Amino acid sequence: METVFVKTPLGIAKIMGDENGVSEISVSDEGVVSNAIPTVLQEAASQLNDYFEGKRTNFYFKLNPMGTEFQQKVWKALLEIPFGKTMSYLELSKKLGDFKAIRAVASANGKNPLWIVVPCHRVIGTDGSLTGYAGGLWRKKWLLEHENPTTQQRLF
Repeated sequence: METVFVKTPLGIAKIMGDENGVSEISVSDEGVVSNAIPTVLQEAASQLNDYFEGKRTNFYFKLNPMGTEFQQKVWKALLEIPFGKTMSYLELSKKLGDFKAIRAVASANGKNPLWIVVPCHRVIGTDGSLTGYAGGLWRKKWLLEHENPTTQQRLF
């Protein structure tokens, strides 16, 4: 398993993966930026940089997140939320076939190991409010405004 730390506008991103794909991307306020990027992580680091520079709306590198079958199902559904759009936890639960599973869906959303790439930041409260985000609500707000500067400002 290879690891690299790259600087982003929201902190230091840790990217982990191997030849099977990227298994984790997370963000922290602390960390030392890596001098070299392992070959298996170069595409992920490059695409993440393009996203922050406003040059990318989708990611096209191999993903390999570890999670339960249910978590994988939720993360796959998150990938279908278009760039610049949001969906409520309730809408996501309905899309997955069980509106009663809203708490389980929210829990799986919170365990998403692929920051930004699997866009859990695009899931909001039914009333349009910013709710729960492992990276901090200020990062969620930043990401939503980065993806859609005009519409998102009206939500919060």
